[in-house]
Amino acid sequence: MRLNSNVLILALCQALMMTANSLLIASSALVGLRLAANDSLATLPLALQLLSTMVASIPASLLMGRVGRRAGFMLGSVVGVAGAALGAAAIMQHRFWWFCAAAALLGLFNGFGIYYRFAAADAVPAAQRTRAISYVLAGGVLAAFLGPNLANWTRDAFDGAPFAGSLLALVLVYLASLLLQAGLRIPVPPRPSLDAVPARPLAVIARQPVFLVALLCATLGYALMSFIMTATPLAMHRQLHDFSDTAFVIQWHVFAMFAPSFITARLIERVGVLSIMLTGAACIATCIAVNLLGATVWHYWTALCLLGVGWNFLFVGGTTLLTGSYREAEKARAQALNDFVVFTAVAAASWSAGLLHHELGWRWLNLGALPAVLAVFGALLWLRGRGPLKLYAARGLDA
Repeated sequence: MRLNSNVLILALCQALMMTANSLLIASSALVGLRLAANDSLATLPLALQLLSTMVASIPASLLMGRVGRRAGFMLGSVVGVAGAALGAAAIMQHRFWWFCAAAALLGLFNGFGIYYRFAAADAVPAAQRTRAISYVLAGGVLAAFLGPNLANWTRDAFDGAPFAGSLLALVLVYLASLLLQAGLRIPVPPRPSLDAVPARPLAVIARQPVFLVALLCATLGYALMSFIMTATPLAMHRQLHDFSDTAFVIQWHVFAMFAPSFITARLIERVGVLSIMLTGAACIATCIAVNLLGATVWHYWTALCLLGVGWNFLFVGGTTLLTGSYREAEKARAQALNDFVVFTAVAAASWSAGLLHHELGWRWLNLGALPAVLAVFGALLWLRGRGPLKLYAARGLDA
């Protein structure tokens, strides 16, 4: 597949979004720990960020269905600039609830940015969608090195206000996204013609086995990743590891999330989407086992690398399945439902990670993740047992 300009721009925007997110992953819980009156509230800002992503996901998709991808993405970047500026002010003024509000604004930006992968799928022929999705997610490889290192380099830019400089650096990141998005050339979706195949009710789309399994696996895979990842900086802090070690672990976790995207599409074409998703679930199960075996930096590093690869296989695979379950006229509602459910679960996972780590500890937090992994295995094996996949939208057939 030749990389067209829209896919390249979207990959760079993905890289910038994940740079910001990986910086916040490495620092947000530690900022919360410093600003909050109660240690159990440390991950509340990150949870609110994900909650606002969930809230924004449906209106963002529907808005872009009317005004186009470029206008929607640019609006999201303006909100991101405001959120980063407010976050820096909150840290300098030692205002926990300001920081929570800033995190919510940054989540609204992500509510638009999560559609970069779908925008790439829209920009290429149907046969190239899996590769376009993978290339956009591969943009996150840059974020693996930029985000945590940016947090480390700017952490002490202001005396007595750790990470205020990091939030100010994010203002520049979101402005760069805004400039890139101005170059997108994805047409505004045309209004359906009278001759077009009519859109089915959302309930009919959502009852398809392919849609159900795509939604379940993407949701649980992303929630598990967020659950374990969010608690890792807190666990390492409790074990008295330096922040530079935490940044190192998060850096390689983000790298492991996105580096496989260079080959995930080819692997799916070679061995099948369900096999890759099963491999992803196995990686997350192994991550949990490593976390239970020890608490050295290398235990955390190995576990989070496995977690990143597992997320990639489940998320790319789930997105591929999803894009084959709806027709052109149905995509805005189907994508909105998918990402609303995914980020509802991710927000809940992030919030509960801090609370459960505070109340129960690292070991029980990991053990509590096992039922979700088993549910992913069960769903994938159930769909495989139904026989060859039929992607109804690609064939113009009803479920």
